[in-house]
Amino acid sequence: TTVLRGGGREPEGGLVVFRDVSELARLRRDLNERYRLHNLVGKSKPMQEIFRLIEQVADSDASVLIEGETGTGKELVARAIHHLSPRSGSPFVAVNCAALPESLLESELFGHVRGAFTGALRDKVGRFEAASGGTILLDEIGEIPPTIQVKLLRVLQEHRIERVGAENGTRVDIRVIAAANQPLAGLVGQRRFREDLLYRLRVVPITLPPLRERRDDVPLLAQHFVERIRRRTARPITGLENGALGALVDYDWPGNVRQLENAIEYAFVKAYEGELAREHLPPEIQDGAATAITRRDSSRGLSGRSRARIGRRGLQQVLKDASWNISRAARRLGISRTTLYTRMRELEIVPPERPTD
Repeated sequence: TTVLRGGGREPEGGLVVFRDVSELARLRRDLNERYRLHNLVGKSKPMQEIFRLIEQVADSDASVLIEGETGTGKELVARAIHHLSPRSGSPFVAVNCAALPESLLESELFGHVRGAFTGALRDKVGRFEAASGGTILLDEIGEIPPTIQVKLLRVLQEHRIERVGAENGTRVDIRVIAAANQPLAGLVGQRRFREDLLYRLRVVPITLPPLRERRDDVPLLAQHFVERIRRRTARPITGLENGALGALVDYDWPGNVRQLENAIEYAFVKAYEGELAREHLPPEIQDGAATAITRRDSSRGLSGRSRARIGRRGLQQVLKDASWNISRAARRLGISRTTLYTRMRELEIVPPERPTD
């Protein structure tokens, strides 16, 4: 827009130029949809394959077993399957099997009738009945005791449950999704999990990769969490500086996506506006990014972008681990001595003085 003025500089009109951005908006929307599925975010090849598998399995009632490390997003995958399925209008019930003692787990899952045991003062509907018509997620399924495994196998075979103390069974219409943070096949080998139950649960297996194996997703996930937390807190944080993003990409993330979300929330506490910087991140991530680099296969080396991202504290840690031997530190980082010296000058890192005789 601009104001049109006459010879006396008095406003005589205005000019407004309109531009059609609908195509740009469509492209942005398509890109966003390609990298997001329900609340899952990822552009890496493994995640794109998982997105396609979720869409394929959602239309069926086949049992699904989701395996992956803690914090990789197993419940989000289960919710995405439910959300895209014909059962989306019915309940989604999640049960953490490890959080309930064996004495309560059976009653929580299958319910009980009045007088079934001491303290059973009224009939109780179990989680399977509560999920009728919808989906039940049995999280940390590997922790359920053998007695419950037998009853669960019967539910999967006959679609009937028996409340504790009841004489007759009740038919349930549910889809079962199970999740485990360790491979159930290993538990079968240790005779801690029934093999026949594993096969019933693992009609469709989904294995979620840890975040360290899909580093391409870290920037996308980080920005996703920035946007989510900004909406919740109304704090004017616009994104991440390159230094912060570099530290996030280089870190190994033992706690996976959940730890990344917590790290962004920590940074929101430290920062007030603008972009999140490296110094706003938790100390273990600032220091751990460089430590993670030194642990990786030295034959891979570092990309030019990764070399440029190493911050002052991280580089100091590498040098300290190498006893300030420049050649050794450069080999660990996969860069030349000249590049290392240049980076040290940029960050004003001076080797400690050595004692003289």
